[in-house]
Amino acid sequence: MTPADAILEDFGKVATARAATDADAVAGVPSRWVVSPTSTDEVSEVLRVAVQHDLTVVVRGAATKLGWGAPPDTVDLVLDTTGLRGIVEHAAGDLVVVVRAGTTMAELQDAVAAESQQLALDTPLPGTTVGGTLATGTSGPRRLLYGTARDLLIGVTFVRGDGVVARAGGKVVKNVAGYDFGKLLTGSYGTLGVITEAVFRLHPLPAARRAVHVEAPDAATAARMALAVLGSQLVPTAVELDQAADGTVTVTVLVEGVAAGVADRAVAALALLGDGAAEHDDLPEGFGDYPFDGSGTGLKLTSSLTGVGPVLAAAREAAAVHDTPLRVRGSAAGVLYAGMPAGIEPGTVAAVVETLRGAVTPYDGTVTVLTAPADVRDRVDVWGPAPGLHLMRRLKDELDPAHRLAPGRFVGGI
Repeated sequence: MTPADAILEDFGKVATARAATDADAVAGVPSRWVVSPTSTDEVSEVLRVAVQHDLTVVVRGAATKLGWGAPPDTVDLVLDTTGLRGIVEHAAGDLVVVVRAGTTMAELQDAVAAESQQLALDTPLPGTTVGGTLATGTSGPRRLLYGTARDLLIGVTFVRGDGVVARAGGKVVKNVAGYDFGKLLTGSYGTLGVITEAVFRLHPLPAARRAVHVEAPDAATAARMALAVLGSQLVPTAVELDQAADGTVTVTVLVEGVAAGVADRAVAALALLGDGAAEHDDLPEGFGDYPFDGSGTGLKLTSSLTGVGPVLAAAREAAAVHDTPLRVRGSAAGVLYAGMPAGIEPGTVAAVVETLRGAVTPYDGTVTVLTAPADVRDRVDVWGPAPGLHLMRRLKDELDPAHRLAPGRFVGGI
């Protein structure tokens, strides 16, 4: 028996295991084995075997965002979490759900919708799992009203790189013990621990909704409209901005709640947006979707509320200067996404990213390259400057001292 066969046999004693194929590569980095546990205990045992053989581990859910972040330095083992599936408990009276990490967001939403409830997180990519949503910290338009995954997560079960099972938070909304640990794991790209279960705070499904939108001629006008809505008493669920290649910006205001209140608030939104505004039952096409796919370059831009307009204008100018298509879409809360199609020269993409990083700096913002072709990644620091990097490195050293989990994927090579 070869050493590789012996390792595969050890994994097979605790969970379903197989040799990896080319399809199991992570951001172009080949892996050696794939193991599919079905419980927290099995995840723990898998990681103990990985420690025994000194193997690096990358966690994979539905793989909808597996190419995000920096490529890992090495991948010995892909830990597939899709076997960790199902609702553990739905305490409808407390508006709380406990769910396994491999459950898709669609399955979770369908389950809680049976009790007229929702997890108020948008899912721009179909098929994504709960664990993947937390690991990448994704959110969408409704973050404006409900917050992000960090805000809705009230408890988490995870396994450290050494196989030790840990829990933080609880099942009661008022119980905040360990809540900060949930925040640390969210958006860490699997570099601090393997999330196996999550506890979320839920909200009632709204009885009615209306979308009011208008086309603004430029970013400055669109930003003024958005700020007027945000500064009003309207309490919108979302205020989305969608900047087309020609520089026009569609402003969409989503209001939800009881039918009578929604009708009145829609009228108020029409007045705030002014001439040309229209009201619809349905959301505009592409609302909340990312303006990029897996073949091109996708960026995440953050800024303060007042920086959204200038950042949109800077994106339009950068596209013109570098003669490249650049679609920008996102929340007036200060989180935008931008996309460039495949085939753009890496040097051009790098120049656009550098320009945008300069544009967001005055507004305490960041520009992250979420996804990009390999030749672009070779030219661009996908994470960019990161304040507090020394603290992140200390945290990684404490929780995963062997740097076993997704080495190199996170900011600063963590």
